[in-house]
Amino acid sequence: MPNENRKKKVVYQVFTRLFGNKNTTNKPWGTIQDNGVGKFHDFTDIALTEIKKLGITHIWYTGVLHHALINDYTSIGLSNDHPRVVKGRAGSPYAIKDYYSVNPDLASDPANRHQEFESLVERTHKTGLKVIIDIVPNHVARKYEGKNNPLGVRDFGADDDTSVEYKRDNDFYYLPGVPFEAPRCDLQQPLGGEERSDGDFIEFPAKWTGNGSRNPRPDINDWYETVKINYGIGPDGSKDFPVLPEGYHQKDYKQHFEFWKDKETLVPSSWKKFRDIALFWVRKGIDGFRYDMAEMVPCEFWSFLNSSIKMMNPESFLLAEIYNPAEYRNYIHLGKMDHLYDKVELYDTLKDIIHGKSDTDQITEVQKRNSDIDEHLLHFLENHDEQRLASPEFAGSGEKGKPLMVISAAISRSPVLIYFGQEVGEPAQEDGGFGKASRTSIFDYVGVPTHQRWMNDGKFDGGLLTQSEKSLREFYQRLLSFLIESPAMMGEFRELNSANRDRTWNYERQIYSFVRWCSVTCQKIIVVVNISSERSCCFELRIPADIISLWNLEDGTYLLKDQLTDKCGPNLLVQSREGLLNVEISPLESFIFSTR
Repeated sequence: MPNENRKKKVVYQVFTRLFGNKNTTNKPWGTIQDNGVGKFHDFTDIALTEIKKLGITHIWYTGVLHHALINDYTSIGLSNDHPRVVKGRAGSPYAIKDYYSVNPDLASDPANRHQEFESLVERTHKTGLKVIIDIVPNHVARKYEGKNNPLGVRDFGADDDTSVEYKRDNDFYYLPGVPFEAPRCDLQQPLGGEERSDGDFIEFPAKWTGNGSRNPRPDINDWYETVKINYGIGPDGSKDFPVLPEGYHQKDYKQHFEFWKDKETLVPSSWKKFRDIALFWVRKGIDGFRYDMAEMVPCEFWSFLNSSIKMMNPESFLLAEIYNPAEYRNYIHLGKMDHLYDKVELYDTLKDIIHGKSDTDQITEVQKRNSDIDEHLLHFLENHDEQRLASPEFAGSGEKGKPLMVISAAISRSPVLIYFGQEVGEPAQEDGGFGKASRTSIFDYVGVPTHQRWMNDGKFDGGLLTQSEKSLREFYQRLLSFLIESPAMMGEFRELNSANRDRTWNYERQIYSFVRWCSVTCQKIIVVVNISSERSCCFELRIPADIISLWNLEDGTYLLKDQLTDKCGPNLLVQSREGLLNVEISPLESFIFSTR
C-alpha cells in the first residue's frame, strides 16, 4: 500500500577503487603503478556533498571488503594471491578473502586501512547519506584467510571434515582425494600472459567452485576464483536445517527472529558465521547490505540473517541480487528482504524497447505483474555487472538514455539506483585487460574518463566536462532531486497507455505515459516520455474519468509545470469529467507535469 509519508530512496553505486582514480593511462592489464587506484580519502567532504546534491539518499561502496588481488602486502602480514585464481590484476570484489577487513589497495596507509574506512563512513554519515556495502554469501575466495577475525571467530573451513563431500557443519563442499586444477585457456592467460614464477596453485582436496561446479578443474567461464559456501543443502538438494512453518510469509522480522532464537544448534556453521559478519559491520555503522547472488542461498538463511540485522537496526537497507521473478515474493516475505533487483522485468523490457524488440505497452504488463511488490523492487539502468547506458551496446548515448531513466525512476515507489558516471554519460570504451568495453571493468586497475572529467583533479565541480555532459548531469540532478521530495512518488500509479493507444491519434508505440498522485498532499503528476530518437509527436493525451474523479477535479482548466525544466506546461482541460492535455513532444523528450 502507498505510504506517502515516506520518501523515495535513491542509491548511488560507486566502485570504490575507481571513483577517485585520477590516472588516465588505462594500459590493458596495467599494474596499480601503471594505471593508478582510487582511495578512501578521495571521498572528500566536497565529493560527498556533490553526490548528495545530485538527489542521493544512500551510497553503495562496492569493493570495500578485502578480496583477492595481485599486489604485495606481505609487509603488513597479508599473503599474496595466486594469479591463476584471481580475475584480472585488481581482482574480483566478489572473491572475498577476509570478511573482517577492507581492501588494502584503497588505503593511503594499508596498515591503517580499517581506520581509514571508518573515517569514510563517518564522513558519509556527516553528509547525510546512508552507507551500503556488499556481502557475498554464496562464495568466498579460494584462498580465504581471516587475518582480522574477532576473538573466538574461526575461519571458513577451519573445522571442516575434508574427507567427505558434504557434512552439515562443513563450510565448503569437497571432492575428497582429488586435487584442484586451475582452468587453462590460451585466449585468457593470467595477467595477460605475463611471465611469472608463482608455480601452481595448490588446493587439496578440491572444493566445489562458487557457481556450483563440481569439477576439480572448473571451466574458464566458471567462477573458478571462488569456492561455494555450504548452507546445509545436500548434494541431492535436501535441506539439513529447520524450515519455516506455514504462514510465516505473513509474519514480521521480530517473529522470524523469535523462530530462530532457540535453533542455534540446528543450523549450519556457515549461517552463524555470516550472521556474525553482518552484525560486525552493522556495529561499525553500516546502514545496509547488497547481497550478491542471493537466490543461490536458501530463503530460510535469509530469514535467519535479516531478522537478526533488523533486530539490531530496523532501518537497515537490505538488497538482494536476484533474477528469478518466480521467487521474488519468497525472498521478500519469507527471506525478509527490503528490496530486490528488478533486472529481468523492467530493466530488460526497457532495453528491448530501445533496441526495437518491444514497445512501451510491455512496461504496463511488467507493472501489473509486480503491483503488489513494487516498493520492494530496485530499479536501475546501470550497475557494475551491466553494460553502460551510454555504450553502443545499450542506448548509444546518455541523451538516448534519458527517457528510460525517467520511466525507471518515476514509475513506482521503488528505490532507484544510478552507477557512478552514468549521470555524465560514461560509455565504458576502455579495454582494461580482463574486462572489456561496454562495461567499466571491475577486475582491472582503470580510470573512468567521463567521471574523471567531472572529478576535475579532486575539485568535483565538473570543470572538464563537455557542455553535453554538464547538461546530462543537470538533468539527473533535477530528476532525482524532485523524486526524493515528491510525495506523489510514494503514492498511487496508473498507466495511460491503455486509455490512449487506440483512441488517441498520433500516440506512437514509443510513447509512454502515466500518472502518480498523493492523496494526502493532493500532488498530481503526469509523466509523458518519448523514447524515439527520431520522431516528434503531437497528440491530445486523455486522462480517464475515474482518475479525474480520484483527483477530485471539477470541469475547468488547470495550470501545469514541468519539473524537469521548471517551465510552464500546457493546461490540463477537464471536460465532462475527462482530462485532456495537448502534448507536443520532441525525440527523446520527457515531461513530468505537476498541477500548480
